[in-house]
Amino acid sequence: MLRAQQMSTDSLLPQIDREKLPKHIAIIMDGNGRWAKKRALPRLVGHEYGVKSVRTVAETAARLGVKYLTLYTFSTENWNRPQLEVKAIMALLVRTIRKEVATLQKNNIRLRTIGNIEALPKDAYNELQEAMALTANNDSMDLVLALNYSARWDIVQATKQIAESVQNGSIKVEDINEKTISESLNTGALPELDLLIRTSGEFRISNFMLWEMAYGEFYFTDIYWPEFDQEAFYRAIVDYQKRERRFGKTSDQIKP
Repeated sequence: MLRAQQMSTDSLLPQIDREKLPKHIAIIMDGNGRWAKKRALPRLVGHEYGVKSVRTVAETAARLGVKYLTLYTFSTENWNRPQLEVKAIMALLVRTIRKEVATLQKNNIRLRTIGNIEALPKDAYNELQEAMALTANNDSMDLVLALNYSARWDIVQATKQIAESVQNGSIKVEDINEKTISESLNTGALPELDLLIRTSGEFRISNFMLWEMAYGEFYFTDIYWPEFDQEAFYRAIVDYQKRERRFGKTSDQIKP
């Protein structure tokens, strides 16, 4: 089985054009709980196995040459889950960050975040700050964790920020444009999204990067996140590279 999987992976890699990689990939990592339930395991076990997929995908993306990988790790809505699960997820986050810093360093990956991380538990916040400081000079790829994040929250905070700038005279109302909004979002330092991947068979974007994915390509797969491996990631890239991205133009206009 492993040999067959390796052969499939090896056959996919030559199909990937490294000159046409998506610069910025985002993933809605869905299905940890359902993966565990199918195996009569606690939901937290699903989250623990999901961490392995994070490591695999991050290392694979960095090796390929993807420059930005954003992972929807914990949404503002996730606080509504059972408190025992939330506490367990936060504890897992702390352990994972502490453990994976060495992996980030080995692969020259810089850790970043989007979202209201100040509202996270203190130990999680401190681990994030330390890991981001330790990896700040890495330049192979940016791994961006969306933590305590939602797109609507981000748009609201950006609107408040812009309103304050108008109020104090820093900018004029007539000067507000798309660039103003983009730069005021948590993702202001990131390039526009090229590819959004969602696992587990769901067909929705769950309040994630609503502004940023205006022209992003969507890729949906039935695979649960703990099973999303290198081969699955390659398949998403190959599918993306078969598409024609026109950005409102005609096919004839974008032909070289």
